[in-house]
Amino acid sequence: MNNDILETIKTRRTVKPMDYTGEIVPETVVTQILEAANWAPTHGYTEPWRFVVFSGTGKNKLLEFMTHLADGDTPNPIRYEKRKAAYDAASHIIAIGMKRGDNPKIPEIEEVLSVGMAVQNMWLATHALGYCGYWSTGADVFREELANFLGLTEADKSLGFFYLGVPAKPNKEGIRMTDIRAKVVEIKA
Repeated sequence: MNNDILETIKTRRTVKPMDYTGEIVPETVVTQILEAANWAPTHGYTEPWRFVVFSGTGKNKLLEFMTHLADGDTPNPIRYEKRKAAYDAASHIIAIGMKRGDNPKIPEIEEVLSVGMAVQNMWLATHALGYCGYWSTGADVFREELANFLGLTEADKSLGFFYLGVPAKPNKEGIRMTDIRAKVVEIKA
């Protein structure tokens, strides 16, 4: 196995926006990251991943929508400021969606898993290119209103946001709570 990819896998970390510099990631890099997502495995070539990229003042539109989605007409000032700080620190916020294919032989779960693999490709590419990311979910990201806001249809799903940024400090050492052998059963006969 290529040692570079193993090293990338082992050293990739979740880095939340509070640990970003606020610098802008070049659009050419964003395109590379999205292209990596497009090479994820997919059953029946459905390629169910869909992305909406928010940057610049576009992040303000997302902030307004998410604030209203979470709080209605009476924004929670603490939640608003926390979300705004995260949006301001991120260079780009990439909404993650799943476009349901029309082949009834392919279960929805396979489409969702393909999107997860696309996001993993994004994360690995982000790290390999020297940037950082964070996949954020929470109850509001799975709401139909957000899916509609993102241009997804009734059968589709919103699956979260990928915050992209420039790391303010080096990644921490990785840990695993148990060795892989504690998670594998071998049957040899």
